[in-house]
Amino acid sequence: MAARKASSQALAADVFSPDCPSREVLDHVSSRWGVLILVALREGTMRFGQLRRKVGGVSEKMLAQTLSALERDGMVKRTAHAVIPPRVDYELTHVGEAIAERMDELVRYIERNLPQVLAAQKAKDSEM
Repeated sequence: MAARKASSQALAADVFSPDCPSREVLDHVSSRWGVLILVALREGTMRFGQLRRKVGGVSEKMLAQTLSALERDGMVKRTAHAVIPPRVDYELTHVGEAIAERMDELVRYIERNLPQVLAAQKAKDSEM
């Protein structure tokens, strides 16, 4: 019965519904830091400091919060090693990899088309 209920809830997901939990997941995945972290982890397992250097401009607090949210959503796996000094690794799960692949496509598209975007911004700004 519980499996049937969970299955029906999964089928009933509607990101356009204000009460749907998919909105929270979408927020985590599509936030600036969420996208950058997911795309960065496509390169492989990283430690916190490596991620912070890779994702320029992110504060320690925001990186920790975003990693925690992505871990809770099942996108990122956190592995704490029992060594001195402490070592924690972050890597994508299968679900995280699938989403990161799509985010990577979006990021690359934006990078390839940045000149057109900047030209549009400049044109719009000159109207004001």
